Amino acid sequence: MNNKSVHQYLMTKPYASVSQPFGPEVDVYKVKDKMFATLSLSKMKAKTEPDEHWWLNLKCDPDEAQALRDIFDAVIPGYHMNKRLWNTVILDGSIPKGEIERMIDNSFLLVVQKMSKSEQRSIMLHLDSDRE
Repeated sequence: MNNKSVHQYLMTKPYASVSQPFGPEVDVYKVKDKMFATLSLSKMKAKTEPDEHWWLNLKCDPDEAQALRDIFDAVIPGYHMNKRLWNTVILDGSIPKGEIERMIDNSFLLVVQKMSKSEQRSIMLHLDSDRE
């Protein structure tokens, strides 16, 4: 997945919005004002030349976060985030699309689970109607 397809997928989530509270270089994705992802272009310097990849921060269960880091070289502790609860997914083409979508879905649901029961019901109704 590239940054455009990731953005499109993030925006399919019920009540998803995007803003740039940290400046124009970081897109912040929220569900009902609660952050579930960020997307930004990283300009990390390699030894010989610059390496530019989009970085996707996603909330994650702590045990799963570590497991994903062990499985995928392109998953690292959350950059500028709580490293126990967030992962950074480097969009370098090495992780299958379905796996990135699954990680996005999990991040979204983890955030929704912390909301009030009425907000959860509203969001889940939208999810269910989208699946039909």
